[in-house]
Amino acid sequence: MITTSIRTTRRGFLARAVTLGAAGAAIPGILSSGGFEAVAASGLGPWQIGIYTRPFGQYEYPVALDAIAEAGYKCLGLMTIKSRDSLVVSMNSSEEEARQVGQEAKNRGLRIISVYGGGFPVHKDSLEPGIKGLKKLIDNVAACGCGSLLLGGTGGEDQQEPYYKTIQACCDDAAEKKVAITLKPHGPLNATGPECRKYCQMVNRKNFGVWYDPGNVCYYSDGELRPAEDAGAVDGLVRGMSVKDYRYPKRVDVTPGTGQVDFPAVMARLAQGGFRSGPLVIECLSPGDLKALIHEAKTARRFVEQLVQA
Repeated sequence: MITTSIRTTRRGFLARAVTLGAAGAAIPGILSSGGFEAVAASGLGPWQIGIYTRPFGQYEYPVALDAIAEAGYKCLGLMTIKSRDSLVVSMNSSEEEARQVGQEAKNRGLRIISVYGGGFPVHKDSLEPGIKGLKKLIDNVAACGCGSLLLGGTGGEDQQEPYYKTIQACCDDAAEKKVAITLKPHGPLNATGPECRKYCQMVNRKNFGVWYDPGNVCYYSDGELRPAEDAGAVDGLVRGMSVKDYRYPKRVDVTPGTGQVDFPAVMARLAQGGFRSGPLVIECLSPGDLKALIHEAKTARRFVEQLVQA
């Protein structure tokens, strides 16, 4: 079980980054290649600190956007929410609905930097339904003004080949629309860095990369795998991170900085692999009512700001 305290100072993070990062110094700015320049929001500094709608999932999305703005964020990610399909934007949304979401974010001074829109059809006999669904999802991501689509992988062994072939077939379309596609660690078949690298190599497209999730690495390994060690497997592939903490045995509804993930060590190892700027989007908070969630969101934002001295 992971027992490392996260009460590591920023100085310790920087010391690790200097020590570990020397080998990665030759890696060019990975966000500038393969369409991933769309991930880096301009004018917000090297790190774009945001929060997903997931902690506010019991509310409709306008309430979540209000809460996120009140908590002092300039960036957000769309994920689960109270809606017909439990998502803010999915392949079932119309482009008009997606544009409206983008406008609602702008009205609150928020920039959407990541969208998790659920899955798409996966059939062994034909890629066409999946390609149609994924292209619709890409269109909706672009319509809401975001340049990064987050995918969670698929759980069935027999679905792996058609799932990643579908992504491969859609990468050029996504690049034309300036939408990057990312895969996060998520169980059971892409729960670790090495597994995510394997699927990136399978797709083999410049605008398909990894959205690292240290909390999930802990969760799906029952606390046995340390993210700071696992992260070395995704050197050169990381385009953003879900800032997610973890508590043994199976909790990720934890405000970052209060669990067992050693975030300074994770950031230092990611820096070694070239991830030295980009989106850092908080995914989970300790649960509570709306007032408590806003408080936790502020606490999480300050934690990440202190981590990178944003």
